[in-house]
Amino acid sequence: MRVWIDADACPRAAKDQVIKFALKRKFEVVLVAGQSQVKPAFACVRLVVVPSGPDAADDYLVEHAVPGELVICSDVPLADRLVKKGVAALDPRGNEFDERNMGERLAVRNLFTDLREQGQVGGGQAAYGERERQAFANALDRLLTRLSRG
Repeated sequence: MRVWIDADACPRAAKDQVIKFALKRKFEVVLVAGQSQVKPAFACVRLVVVPSGPDAADDYLVEHAVPGELVICSDVPLADRLVKKGVAALDPRGNEFDERNMGERLAVRNLFTDLREQGQVGGGQAAYGERERQAFANALDRLLTRLSRG
């Protein structure tokens, strides 16, 4: 079992939660980033820094993650590519991406992108707090259990 993390955009609390699960359940965590980061000092964690460029980390994740593995990402188009490949995807707030919800998630993402570009809405996601961290931990536990059962 391997869990991949789109490390540039993932909140530290979510990364820490995945590593905590990895130490307990004995799986590998691969942090994929477009810029240098501090690698946690655990043998089960690997850091891959890809050459900079648009979607370089996304392309690496799609190329290397395989069905039966999990990718933690908040990027909806990336999640769509992974789900189409049969790879499980979960956002750091505990929302699973799957074939049933990808169309809606892409449509909402595109709508908000258009609205932001037109200046009709601003900002991004709300702060990542205890509620989000707990929702992520619960979803991660469920998804890891399901993936380990095959």
